[in-house]
Amino acid sequence: MTAKIIIRKLDGVWTVRSGGAVLAETRDAIELCEDNLPPVVYFPRQDVAMAFLDRTDKVTHCPHKGDANYYSIVNKSATLENAVWTYEDPLPQVAEIKDRLAFATGDNVTVERI
Repeated sequence: MTAKIIIRKLDGVWTVRSGGAVLAETRDAIELCEDNLPPVVYFPRQDVAMAFLDRTDKVTHCPHKGDANYYSIVNKSATLENAVWTYEDPLPQVAEIKDRLAFATGDNVTVERI
């Protein structure tokens, strides 16, 4: 069964914060909505402080988006394993997420519009 995926540009300035640091800030965020999953905000790689991220060996496959590669967030208070993912060669139907990163939100990571 094919997933229904909707991608849209978000208005305003969006940030990612973790461990007291701003990991990303952009006016070019997009949101990916897939079936009944929570929406995910994707940030352009050039707007992410890559110095806080450490590439891991984890790779997962989504039949609707392609292969995802992962990064851990390393900040002053913790290392959050595989908390960031990216589709470096996404399937054509989701080409807009290429060169973007998404962050798993929770107690130690916030994604918000400011």
